[in-house]
Amino acid sequence: MSRDDKGGAKEFARALSVLSQIGITIISCIGVGIFIGWLLDNWLGTAPWLLLVFTLLGIAAAFKSIFDFAKKI
Repeated sequence: MSRDDKGGAKEFARALSVLSQIGITIISCIGVGIFIGWLLDNWLGTAPWLLLVFTLLGIAAAFKSIFDFAKKI
C-alpha cells in the first residue's frame, strides 16, 4: 500500500465519522424530544400536544447542532 492510499483511507474514515456523527446527532435530538413529549403527555393527559411541541423542539435542536457543527468544520 503506497503512501497516497493511506492518505485516501484516512480521509474516507474521517468523512465517514463526520457523517455518522451528524446522523447520530439528528436521531438523538429528535428521539429525546419525542420521548420527553410522550412522557409528559402520559403524565399530564395532554395528548398529543406536548408530543408535537417537543418533537418540533427536537427537530430545531437537531438543526442547530448541525449548524454549529458545520461552523466548526
